[in-house]
Amino acid sequence: MDLRVLLGKDIDLPRVAEVLDGLGHEARVWATRQWTRDIQARVYEAAKGFKKVTLETYVPAGTGELVEVRHHGTNTLPLHNVFEKRFAKPKEGSDQLVGFNYQSWSGITGPGYFVTHPAADENEVDIDYTMLPKEKVESWPAIMPNEARLGRFVYAGMVDVMRGISEHVSIGRARKKHGYMDAWFVLVRQDLPS
Repeated sequence: MDLRVLLGKDIDLPRVAEVLDGLGHEARVWATRQWTRDIQARVYEAAKGFKKVTLETYVPAGTGELVEVRHHGTNTLPLHNVFEKRFAKPKEGSDQLVGFNYQSWSGITGPGYFVTHPAADENEVDIDYTMLPKEKVESWPAIMPNEARLGRFVYAGMVDVMRGISEHVSIGRARKKHGYMDAWFVLVRQDLPS
């Protein structure tokens, strides 16, 4: 189903969530990759307070420590708009997650490491690039400061503010010191094999 029919002037977010929950992973990724910049911006606003997003949205309960959980992303940038954010529970502390960006420009920008934690708004979660994780999944690249390489123009000082849409889908907007950027992205969690 092309979800854009539910994302017109008046977004039917409960129906969108219901349809997304009924799809398999590949169909969820395909459906959300059809969302334009305008659609992502409007869905982000509509999602405020709609579905509480938690750390378990990104790494489900019962997932072991330092087990990678992949989220397939699509952003509203003009180039290189397909990427992944990969998350894991650290060995130390349960009030945050560790993660990094997996994308084609990593060799130039660095991996973009972050710490994910509850946001000031209890319905949201922050993916915080101002904090570096102390540990990582063994197969992930070396942790480096987000100010290194061209990452200083991409990740340094950034926080992604996340809102929930469905069980597997969340949407975010980037914020830096000067305020929110005109940049949104949608993430689709890939379930771990049973």
